[in-house]
Amino acid sequence: MADDKFRDPQGGGSLILAWQAANKTVLIVGGGTVAAGRAFNALEADARVVVVAPDINAELQYRADRGQVSWRPRKFVDADLDGADMVLTAIGDAEESRRIVNACRRLRIPANAADINDLCDFWFMSTHRDHSVQIAVSTNSKAPRLANRIRRQAAAALPRGTGLAVEQIGRLRKRIREADPKPENSKRRMAWLMQLCDYWPIEQLANLDSDNIDSLLEAYVRNDDPQTVAIAQDSASVGSSSGVPSPVLHGQLVSDSGILVHPLSGKRGKLTLVGAGLGDPELLTVRAHRALLEADVVLADKLIPEPVLDVIKCEIYTARKFPGVATEAQDDLYRRGLEELARGRNVVRLKQGDSFVYGRGGEEILFFRKHGYEPEVIPGLTSAINGPGLCGIPVTHRGVADQVLVLSGADRNGALPSIPSYLATRTLVVLMSVKRLAQITQLLSQSGHPPDLPVAIVERAGCSDQRTVRGTLETIVDVVERVGHNAPGLIVAGFAVNVLSDKAIQDRYLDSSTLGLHSAE
Repeated sequence: MADDKFRDPQGGGSLILAWQAANKTVLIVGGGTVAAGRAFNALEADARVVVVAPDINAELQYRADRGQVSWRPRKFVDADLDGADMVLTAIGDAEESRRIVNACRRLRIPANAADINDLCDFWFMSTHRDHSVQIAVSTNSKAPRLANRIRRQAAAALPRGTGLAVEQIGRLRKRIREADPKPENSKRRMAWLMQLCDYWPIEQLANLDSDNIDSLLEAYVRNDDPQTVAIAQDSASVGSSSGVPSPVLHGQLVSDSGILVHPLSGKRGKLTLVGAGLGDPELLTVRAHRALLEADVVLADKLIPEPVLDVIKCEIYTARKFPGVATEAQDDLYRRGLEELARGRNVVRLKQGDSFVYGRGGEEILFFRKHGYEPEVIPGLTSAINGPGLCGIPVTHRGVADQVLVLSGADRNGALPSIPSYLATRTLVVLMSVKRLAQITQLLSQSGHPPDLPVAIVERAGCSDQRTVRGTLETIVDVVERVGHNAPGLIVAGFAVNVLSDKAIQDRYLDSSTLGLHSAE
């Protein structure tokens, strides 16, 4: 027999268990923050919690007032151990903690003394909880702070919907046991559920509803292969408020063109939300550039500059977003995205600037998430901050501007923005607003902004034809009427506008004297 047939124990670890604490009594000695944390953990395990302490903090008082914990307002006495299934001490008196733990050991009650390792029968671990899913990390009391970091990284690696998926499998497991309770069929039940858990995407398991569970139960009764079973997932679980129909039907992804791809075929589409930045391809992030080169298809906003589009080697589908049809165009992009993802393709959704700064990026994340796809997000430079910077306007400058307010020139219903009262140290950036320049300047005046406040129009920032038109709140409308406007652009108002502006700093492409570069214009 080979000597290495069986593993040798490593030793030095802890026996990791999930203790069923429901309806068991957990006695906590102490009334501070640590005690409150211990109480919360015990309550999450459905334990009966008894707190012994002369005084308790606000959290424990809250729980005592609501009957969540039982509070004995005095010091610990040995009689408190009667009926206790576990004892936790969280007091500053090490000798008293030792006395309590010794009393517990005589009665064979497991105990933990906060911050006194040699008195502990068990440790508290760094935990993550998502419904019934619990992940615990222990460093055996060697590096508790590092355990928190490890736990966060482990939790971040979980697929979205993991906790819900576990809940739905639990419901299905219960239904199967009720329908087929014979002990001799336990192996069949286990094997069938194992295949379902091993082969179905967690995101799809998380979206199961009652009808789906009924269908899966029927498939079990028929002894269908879980890898090929077909279910219907209605729009309530994976649909969209936009009205775009769900592509998940009878276990397959259905595109508008009728293409069917089974979700268990092994090829799953990938979606990446990429910020295109300001228009210069050299200002794309390295990750964004790589994503564009690796894409199978790019769904692009209408205003993406040509130099950025020239980077792309694959098919480009451009949104047809025009005034009055923006919603229809967005739905068209959704449909095309779902169709390409159903084919298992690598899809890049390319948005101007940064997707999360007035780019509807959050809406798109939520839409595709409902349909079982979690987009990767690659940020882009936003014109709100970097546009002015490229044109010699720092939005903050010590002693001049210590805050920045970014607004849209119109809300989703087309209404003008709400502008706060004037503050001399604020830089105001208004996006998608130059066509409403006269109305915006009027709102600024009405909110107390002075007529000599520097104002600039930043046009096509990051492009080869970028330019800056400068004036004051009083003059900027006339200046723009004189020199014209090249969309897209934004408005910058505040004393930071001219903090770097002097005769040695001229516009990059045009004679400043024709543009109202200086307030004397």
